[in-house]
Amino acid sequence: MAEDTFAVSRGLFDQVAADLAAPLAASLTHSQLEDMLSARMRQVTRSLYQDHLTLRSVTEQRLPEVTDVRGVERTRIERGRTRDLTTVFGKVTVTRIAYRGTGAADLHPADAVLNLPVALHSHGLGKLAAIEAARGSFAEATDRINTLTGAGIGPRQTQELAVAAAADIDGFYDALVPAPCTDQTLLVLSADGKGVVIRPDALREGTAKAAAAKGSNAMKTRLASGEKNGRKRMATLGTVYDAEPAPRGVDDVIADPDTDSDDAGEPAERRPGPRARSKWLTGSVDHNAEQVIRAVFDQAEHRDPDHRRTWVVLVDGANHQLDLINAEAERRDVAVHIVIDIIHVIEYIWAAAWTLHAPGDKTVEAWVAGHARTVLAGRAAATATAITAQAKTARLRGPRRKTLNKTVDYLRNKDPYLRYDTALAAGFPIATGVIEGACRHLVKDRLDITGARWGLDGAEAVLKLRAMRTNGDFDTYWTWHEQQEHTRNHQVRYRSGLILTA
Repeated sequence: MAEDTFAVSRGLFDQVAADLAAPLAASLTHSQLEDMLSARMRQVTRSLYQDHLTLRSVTEQRLPEVTDVRGVERTRIERGRTRDLTTVFGKVTVTRIAYRGTGAADLHPADAVLNLPVALHSHGLGKLAAIEAARGSFAEATDRINTLTGAGIGPRQTQELAVAAAADIDGFYDALVPAPCTDQTLLVLSADGKGVVIRPDALREGTAKAAAAKGSNAMKTRLASGEKNGRKRMATLGTVYDAEPAPRGVDDVIADPDTDSDDAGEPAERRPGPRARSKWLTGSVDHNAEQVIRAVFDQAEHRDPDHRRTWVVLVDGANHQLDLINAEAERRDVAVHIVIDIIHVIEYIWAAAWTLHAPGDKTVEAWVAGHARTVLAGRAAATATAITAQAKTARLRGPRRKTLNKTVDYLRNKDPYLRYDTALAAGFPIATGVIEGACRHLVKDRLDITGARWGLDGAEAVLKLRAMRTNGDFDTYWTWHEQQEHTRNHQVRYRSGLILTA
């Protein structure tokens, strides 16, 4: 039986071998050989796939009992029921026994053995779509998939496959067992946002109204002033990671510009900060900042359910973000140490510096370093006072004074979150490099590509898939995703599930 079933495939292979042995093949370049074998062997592989499915169909035995989820036993069968499946090798036909019932969809136990998808395209194509759509545009992903497989799918199908591929990511992380840690290991949380250009139908209500108002005065040949602000929807990203404490001092972060050397005259060696491990990233365009921050706290609590570890929250200092974090921590009755990213603080100091120094002034770096070191020493208020005094001495007025006052107000208002002396002594991280890098990698490098305007489902799927791949969990996730597909598409249709062997 098997010999006869695979006769077509064997014939195709023999023909390829004969063509390679023919004199004409001797004149082909290596790249021409690659192209020929890629196309011809895909035909052979598709034929092998089809022949195997045919063998299954002719050897499939009627099951002694098939009972649907309602408890109704299916006693009538129909042999030879077919359906199409587009695979990574091409389209094939699956033939199997249908177990028929009155007033209900037919059951096909052989589909469960194969774990067939409900739709036309195989899980293998879905996996390719997930990988390629996370790398580049849907059009580029489609071209890549068709080059590799010859499947002939379109960009819309690629997007649908990517959306379906991301469907179980949240559930996967809910079920994932966290890596073991000691009570001394820091638990670090962070969140940030990045705007994504969205199609008008997917904008949030407030943004859509603003876009409509601006659109009423739009120019014919270019965007009017401020119109870009009405085209974006905020993607919120969150991260949780573990880190061993790494105590440091001010000199380890910013060296004293006047004494940046040890007794031997060599640059002083700086102690490194804590290193992130077991990073978990998430992101969403669909959910708002409150929901993403809640998911971040969920992940943190999953790692430390008894709140025995030290929780450090790194932020950029946005008031809305701080309010959400404080509210979530209070709701869960967990103590958090909120630290504003030192890089953001230094940017404010630089803004003040240019109001007091002329362009190109070589002393400005030492001025910034001196004030930044004071902030790192836990005396942000003293820095604000010193900068205010310099502004009075310089008699700053107008826009320059306004810029400087913005820095002073920031240092004073955020002072409770600028206790870097305590953070450094405890070995905390003080910069949001992990989440900032995630914003660039997950959002800017993919969702912010030139000319892209996203639908909500596509943006959400790509963001989650990129986070998944960044976490290094994709292969593990895909195995789990296919298990969920089996449960969702097959086991739930039968009483007490369905246990079958091929």
